[in-house]
Amino acid sequence: MEIYRVAFIGHRQIIGHFDLVSEIERLAKDLLRQKEYVEFYVGHHGDFDLFAASAVKQVQKAIGHHNSSLILVQPFPTKDDEYYKNFYDEVLYPISPKTHPKAAITKRNQWIMDQADLLIAYVEKDKKGGAYTAFRYMKKKGASIINLAGTKNERVE
Repeated sequence: MEIYRVAFIGHRQIIGHFDLVSEIERLAKDLLRQKEYVEFYVGHHGDFDLFAASAVKQVQKAIGHHNSSLILVQPFPTKDDEYYKNFYDEVLYPISPKTHPKAAITKRNQWIMDQADLLIAYVEKDKKGGAYTAFRYMKKKGASIINLAGTKNERVE
């Protein structure tokens, strides 16, 4: 089976973009129609992560789970892991437990980017941080990227 991996990365706080969930749903539906099997990798550290997870779950509810998995990639175990295991199809902890907590999210983001065939991002051109760093990492790799932030003329490239 050919597995196509999609990573989601975006800013922790997103204000006023209520159409994002429907845009992500549209992209997820298109991918599920085009690909044999899709793994969607998402974190759980901000608005965009929650929008992405919600959108994928809605699509899975509408068209089924037969060719997709929604995978939460955590930098370290948390007290909410039992809840997450009920919501997500899978929960992964790819980072060594010896990794310092301040570095764990960055290393987790890099691990997600290294797995991905496609990055669906929400990265604004003037906002720096972990999402921006991951976005630039994927750009350097020459990976396929869809950035949903801003208008077409404002999007980070």
